[in-house]
Amino acid sequence: MPPPKSKGGKMLGLINWRLKVTINDGRALTGQMLAFDRHMNLVLADCEEFRRVRPKKKPGETETPPEQEVKRSLGLVILRGETVVSMSVEGPPPVVDEDKKNVLPVGPGRGMPAGRGMGMVPPVGAPPMGRPPVPFAPPGMPGPPPGFRPPGFPPGMPFPPPPGFGGPPPPGFQPPPQ
Repeated sequence: MPPPKSKGGKMLGLINWRLKVTINDGRALTGQMLAFDRHMNLVLADCEEFRRVRPKKKPGETETPPEQEVKRSLGLVILRGETVVSMSVEGPPPVVDEDKKNVLPVGPGRGMPAGRGMGMVPPVGAPPMGRPPVPFAPPGMPGPPPGFRPPGFPPGMPFPPPPGFGGPPPPGFQPPPQ
């Protein structure tokens, strides 16, 4: 069955088809064409390389041994268009079940949101006195940054100093001269 005609040209109609591409050094690559561009660069999936190899003649033999075809699996290949000599259709695109088209494969593990630290959990109980009410705070950050006024916080009420800043300086510390 030939590939269907498409409005984008012959190459667009060959997307997902299995092609045999011959390149200028004599190798033949067979794979499913996923993409192409105006330079005829190709992306082939499940690609296999076929090349003809002449075995070496042993000393004393008069006739040359026959050529052998060596196959090698390559996987995903990006092929430079400059090297393409010819292309031919090997087979139609693989059949996709409608049921399985939009289903993700089952994998190990469990889906969870990725983030930093602990999840955002609201605190239990009332906030301690002397601190403004904060809906929740990440670990290691006891309150809002200086100058931040959360909604509902009275504008005239000053914030308490951050931890470590409310009291006398540590021993041996001299304040800067003024």
